[in-house]
Amino acid sequence: MKLETKNSLRQKRRWRIRRKVSGTAERPRLAIHFSGKHIYAQCIDDDAGRTLVYASSLSKDLREEKLSPTIAGAEKLGKLFGEKAKAAGVETVVFDRGGRRYHGRVKMFADAAREAGLKF
Repeated sequence: MKLETKNSLRQKRRWRIRRKVSGTAERPRLAIHFSGKHIYAQCIDDDAGRTLVYASSLSKDLREEKLSPTIAGAEKLGKLFGEKAKAAGVETVVFDRGGRRYHGRVKMFADAAREAGLKF
């Protein structure tokens, strides 16, 4: 029996989610990624193949805060991302959690983005 690693199992979940979730111009896909040190989020129009809104813990306005990929960091980035998306004209999104379970950091990011005005 072949033993599968944690990352390969997450990649399978990511592919399974991406088969069902697709972003359009009126309802882009909100994809998030948590690395070991940073958080990345972007709204993607899959039909046109372009990113509409992007934010990360490396952005200039958050760099001095030194956000880590924890629950508190996810909440701050979620609020900032929601405000940035509203300013860019994005109202509703499809949430792509990137193969992760919807709890902890992922849930906190989503709740903060909803508080900022995004609908999903």
